[in-house]
Amino acid sequence: MTQDIASPPPIVLVTGPSGAGRSTATRALEDFGFEAIDNMPLSLVPRLLDGRPAAGPLALGLDTRNRDFGVPELLDVLARLRGDGTYSAKLLYLDCRPDQLVRRFSETRRRHPFAPEMPIATAVEEERALLRPIAEQADVLIDTSDLSPHELRAALTRFFALEDGPGLQITVTSFSFKRGLPQDLDTVFDVRFLANPHWDEALRPLDGRDPKVAGFVEADPNFAAFFARVTDLILSLLPAYITEGKTSFTIGFGCTGGRHRSVAVAEKLAKTLAEAGWRVSIQHREQDRGRS
Repeated sequence: MTQDIASPPPIVLVTGPSGAGRSTATRALEDFGFEAIDNMPLSLVPRLLDGRPAAGPLALGLDTRNRDFGVPELLDVLARLRGDGTYSAKLLYLDCRPDQLVRRFSETRRRHPFAPEMPIATAVEEERALLRPIAEQADVLIDTSDLSPHELRAALTRFFALEDGPGLQITVTSFSFKRGLPQDLDTVFDVRFLANPHWDEALRPLDGRDPKVAGFVEADPNFAAFFARVTDLILSLLPAYITEGKTSFTIGFGCTGGRHRSVAVAEKLAKTLAEAGWRVSIQHREQDRGRS
């Protein structure tokens, strides 16, 4: 992301009581395009800021368990950031009700990192009391008590998603069912019901990227309705996945050999999505493997 003097790079300090979602929030900011450093020692933040300003957005996760953490020190760093104009600084505070924090630590059977020797409920109360002055300075305060990780990411999207950030990366892939499903597919469509160019001797040596094969596949009476419904479905789902905080989405088309029908349909959908303004890459597994 290009920055200039009139637009200082954003920096987000992320903190809050243990168990409230700091690490989840920091990872989400990284997915949005921030350079993220979690568990950043507070004493190292001034050294980081004394160097040349970052070219892009930064997110720093600050944890009370670090030995040099201190409320006055964090507030001093925040005041410096807000005052010198080098960065556009925001403090993100993740809060959570004490009963929910106790439940989360009890379910994982972990000791509370703030004070492992104390009962969990006591450690929770003491940590929240320590952090109260920081919470009062928050630019964005999110109560995660009743939020799932996906809901937290969705909430963060409203405040921190970058206009020129990575956005949702879509991958459309073709494959052969005979060789199994590719890993990490989000949704898959079986196109073996379409007419198979394999049985046409002139088309057999070609693959679905050839206009002759694509024309053969699209001439199937079942193709037009199928493709229209798949396109409508995908275009209706993508905004919802962004709201859920998803940063990548992989669509698979499979046929018998992975050379003709699946390739042709994958190519057509990728082109349709790109024309609609989505960021799309395409993979043809069997061609990429160099197999016929």
